[in-house]
Amino acid sequence: MTNRYFDLIDQTFYFPQEGFDIDNGYLTFNKIPLKYLIEKYGTPLKITYLPQIGFQIKRAKNLFNRAIKASGYSGKYHYCYCTKSNHFSYVLDEILKHNAHLETSSSFDIDLIRRLEKAKKIKKKEIILCNGFKPREYQEKIAALINDGFKNTIPICDNMEELDVYEEQVNGICKIGLRVATEEEPNFGFYTSRLGIRNASVIDFYKEKIADNPKFQLKMLHFFVDTGIRDKTYYWGELRKAVKLYCDLKKICPELKAINIGGGMPIRNSLGFEFDYKYMIKEIVNLIQQSCEEAEVPEPDIFTEFGSYTVGESGAILYSVIGQKQQNDSELWYMIDNSLMTTLPDAWGIGQRFILLPVNKWNNEYTRVNIGGLTCDNSDYYNSEAHENQLFLPKINEGEEEPLYIGFFHTGAYQDAISGYGGIKHCLIPSPKHILVDRDEKGGLTERLYKGEQTSDEMLKILGY
Repeated sequence: MTNRYFDLIDQTFYFPQEGFDIDNGYLTFNKIPLKYLIEKYGTPLKITYLPQIGFQIKRAKNLFNRAIKASGYSGKYHYCYCTKSNHFSYVLDEILKHNAHLETSSSFDIDLIRRLEKAKKIKKKEIILCNGFKPREYQEKIAALINDGFKNTIPICDNMEELDVYEEQVNGICKIGLRVATEEEPNFGFYTSRLGIRNASVIDFYKEKIADNPKFQLKMLHFFVDTGIRDKTYYWGELRKAVKLYCDLKKICPELKAINIGGGMPIRNSLGFEFDYKYMIKEIVNLIQQSCEEAEVPEPDIFTEFGSYTVGESGAILYSVIGQKQQNDSELWYMIDNSLMTTLPDAWGIGQRFILLPVNKWNNEYTRVNIGGLTCDNSDYYNSEAHENQLFLPKINEGEEEPLYIGFFHTGAYQDAISGYGGIKHCLIPSPKHILVDRDEKGGLTERLYKGEQTSDEMLKILGY
């Protein structure tokens, strides 16, 4: 019987696989030599691999466009990126190289759009979708954006009162969208999403507030299933209801021409991840097409707002195991050199799971472990994989000079926004160094330090010392 960590992975999954391989005993991530980066920058170390962002966009565009072409679908596909997943300039720069449109979620997002236009990274003709429940400041900034020439900015109304500000402040025609509230899964804490307008009210709202108002043109119907795009009866049922509502609206609203199915395309959180992107996208296109044919209405343009899918698989964070503690007969702890709560807040906040792999010691025997962070909080731990309720890593043998290095992968969405990049951290554990990895024109790897490890002076200044 083989007890090496490599054999455990090899027998459990198809390995090597896309993005992960072993080179001279060390893990590589998208062919990035992690050992080299650790030796150069140390740990903890946050990595963003920029080319993965473009790869994700191109894959989704290709699959939607192929499904559209194969079925003879008459509408077009539009890829939007929801900026809330990762707002950093290097992310937006990469996304805009691939002709993706943008979706905003807050007042400050509109300021970000203006910065991009001022820097000539977007033009005023860019499609900007404005989502979320909008306080007045957000609505006023949207109106000002439209008045300044961003004519393809589409505020997607989350409630029926939102139109009032646009009617008052937008000069000329205002394109709008309506978000329809979806029903939640039966096991959720409430029945209907807090976001959007209830399905039963949409038609009457259009007739009363929009149909005869020359100020507005209804261009888009938007819906989003919070649990994401899944091959489940629940998802197909909600999509079918949204498309039916689109068809009913289209019959009385000639200007309506787009359905926005939101985000929720899953990303790999395990080496055992299985999701048939081609099948799901083909089925989405076919369902919309068939529903429109039955209702005898033209097929709409399809918009998506992929956030985590766009940036999630570009991220990784590396740690060193700086100690081990055998707390009882069955619980072994590997203590790492930073906090899981502050670097991977999704892991403890909502139980999100990521791909976890060692960088080295793949030929050591494996053992069941818990991973502990540096803070004194009871929640600062990680002890299960997405595919099972336990965690295995290589044993640390006595006398080994090189520490065990471990990495969490596909961490590129939401972590920085939730933990507060460059802000106060629990127990004053500093944010790690952050590097950006790219490829040059010849395909060679390049890397640069984006931000060094947070210093005590930076943190204490925020605290008023």
